[in-house]
Formats: sequence, structure tokens, C-alpha cells
Amino acid sequence: MSKRKKHPDKDIEAAVAYAESKKWTFKDAGKSAHAWGMLKCPKNKKDCRCGEFCITSIWSTPKNPKNHAKQIVRIVDNCIYKDKESGN
Repeated sequence: MSKRKKHPDKDIEAAVAYAESKKWTFKDAGKSAHAWGMLKCPKNKKDCRCGEFCITSIWSTPKNPKNHAKQIVRIVDNCIYKDKESGN
């Protein structure tokens, strides 16, 4: 696993680390993007979320960082593949 930069907000950093522990991959958003980064489901298939692939943006300065962190965890926990892969 490659090193990634840490998010400046501790709650969001914890949520990203949680997603990575569930085998989600982080992708840096680059220099010109509004997002800090992106998270992708390990499966990322068309049938996931009715065609909405499991991918989410991580904002660098959300209005409410705690809510944004909760949203990230919710997206990971609601992935239709989580139980099939990890047995959780």
C-alpha cells in the first residue's frame, strides 16, 4: 500500500483509515480538484447501488467535518459487497 497524505481533520482521517481497513482504495484528487481525494470500493461494479459505483469524494474543508466523516463511514458500511468479502 502506498503512502498517502493525512487529512487535516482528525475525524475525516479516521473515516478514510476505516475505509482503507475495509479494502477501499484512496486516490489523490490532484492539484486542481475541489476534493482532497476519492475512495473507491474494492469491487466497484455496475450493480452496486443501482449503477452508482461505490465511489465517494473526500472534501478538504467540508462545512461540517464530523458529518462528512460519518457520511464516509456510512457509504463504506452500506456497500453491498462488504459482507460478501469480509464475512462481517
